[in-house]
Amino acid sequence: MNYFRAIFSGFIVWILVSISFYILDQIPFVQNFFWIQSIIVMFGIVFFGILGAKLYYKKVLVTHGLFLGIAMSATALILDVLITVPFVEIPNGRSYYSFFSSPVLWFLAIINALSVYFYWKKKHYT
Repeated sequence: MNYFRAIFSGFIVWILVSISFYILDQIPFVQNFFWIQSIIVMFGIVFFGILGAKLYYKKVLVTHGLFLGIAMSATALILDVLITVPFVEIPNGRSYYSFFSSPVLWFLAIINALSVYFYWKKKHYT
C-alpha cells in the first residue's frame, strides 16, 4: 500500500465531506435538519470515496480495496479528531463524545470503505 497516496485520498474525502456539511448548513431549508444533511452526504460520500479511489489507483490496482477504504476512513477520522471536533464541534457546544458516538459518523465511514472496495472490485475483476 502506498501510504502517502492512501492518506491523501482520505484527506480529499474528508475535505469533500466537510465542505458538503458546511454548504448544507448554509441552506435555509436543511440547515436545522441534521438527518436530511446526513442523508444527502451519505449519497455524496459514495462519489467522494470513488474519487479518492481513482486518485489512489491511477497506476496499479494492487492494494485490496477494503484495506484502502479502511485507511481512507481512518485518515478522515484522525482529521476529525485533530481538526473538526476542536475547531467546529466544541465551539458549537458539542464534544468529542457527542461527535464520535453519532451513528451517522460511523455509517459514513462504512459507506466510504465499501464504496472504495466496490470500485476496486469492479476495476480489478473487469
